[in-house]
Amino acid sequence: MLSMTAQWLDEEYNMHRATLHAQELPGSHTAQTINNTFEKIFQHWNIGKETVHVVLRDNARNMIKAMELCGVASLGCMAHTLQLAVNEAVLSQRTVSDCIAIGRKIVGHFKHSQVATSTPAQLNMRLGITPAHLQQDVSTRWNSTFYMLRSLLQQKQALAVYGVDNKLPATLSPLQWTLIENMLTILDPCEQLTRDISRATATAADVIPAVQALKRFLTKNVPTDHGVKTSKSTLLEAVNKRFDHIEAEPLYVLATILDPRYKDQYFTTSKQQAREMLQEWLESSLDPCDSLSDSPDEPQAQTTKADGKSSTSLLDMYAEILKENDDGTQHAGLSDTVVVEMQTYPSESTLPMSPENPPENYEKTMTPLEYWNSNKYRFPHLAELARKYLSAPCTSIDSERLFSAAANVLDEKRNRLSCDKAEMLLFVKKNLPLIRPQLTKKK
Repeated sequence: MLSMTAQWLDEEYNMHRATLHAQELPGSHTAQTINNTFEKIFQHWNIGKETVHVVLRDNARNMIKAMELCGVASLGCMAHTLQLAVNEAVLSQRTVSDCIAIGRKIVGHFKHSQVATSTPAQLNMRLGITPAHLQQDVSTRWNSTFYMLRSLLQQKQALAVYGVDNKLPATLSPLQWTLIENMLTILDPCEQLTRDISRATATAADVIPAVQALKRFLTKNVPTDHGVKTSKSTLLEAVNKRFDHIEAEPLYVLATILDPRYKDQYFTTSKQQAREMLQEWLESSLDPCDSLSDSPDEPQAQTTKADGKSSTSLLDMYAEILKENDDGTQHAGLSDTVVVEMQTYPSESTLPMSPENPPENYEKTMTPLEYWNSNKYRFPHLAELARKYLSAPCTSIDSERLFSAAANVLDEKRNRLSCDKAEMLLFVKKNLPLIRPQLTKKK
């Protein structure tokens, strides 16, 4: 099946999404076949290729080649790339893979027996431990393996008590338990990062800062590195290799610098190069004789940074990078309007990043899209570019969710439903917020 979803920002910088197609793709999935299908979709919806900012795809070679044949800009899914890095560097390690194999046997034992399933919960109550369920992983999703190992660690005491009177198919040694605990510490920021980029609000602007924060975390030496230093260094190498191109990709660079939370503070290469790239794109999008009339005064976006320390390690890495790169340089006003925007916008403070679990008294901060809606009169040219570059997601997860939705439409009881009818049902289900917004509003 081939799916396509569209995402865009309106003039008020509200994000909109629509499902265009979720159709069967019979035969060999060659680059030419995929390209032909894309061409038909564009023609069906009367979408000009010049209006397509970027296509988010997976990292398969046939998809990369198909986008080249189609003549549209494309980016790989960040979640897929991170998946490859973690599998290559960590989960493929012999000692780790052995722990995972044993963990699957243990979880499988409880999943296949109703009596065994209920026993850990009873033991947890006797031990005074918060009940938790063992989770089975899916080998193609590294984060599901993370959740499985974490659930095993949470049930460690209950499993030890259960093993006294019952036979388990396999057991973990004390050394392996320690290895799992330390490995979870390494993978925790990767899991947090996966959740962050999978949110509906995540955009291409999040890629460069997220990768820089992850790299910084992996270079830190902490006590929990015992026994997993090789895996940690290998993961850092894999991340460097898989994401070595991101600062050379204009789509990522421009999206990052146009996000008021990041601006030019997260580039390991020259900040000046990023600013020059933005200025070139600005100048190329303007008429040489274009001049702006005086715009109405608009309230300046709140840029005061939130007080308090972050409770997450990965967020601490973001703060460290910002602190190191904030030179506080102020620029004098220039006569040219575009240059004034270029000098003023980067010199202002970045928007604070909201913590994942804010405290009750935490004051909600402005989002990047709210910032541009409030400042579109102050920075009209930058705001127009932001509307374009902040519309792209950083993963293809929204499109892939159609496959899960399709499983709810096509099942054993509806196995005679034609592909066309199934696509129509998916189309209505996913686009209902656009078709009948009043029916989807929360009461």
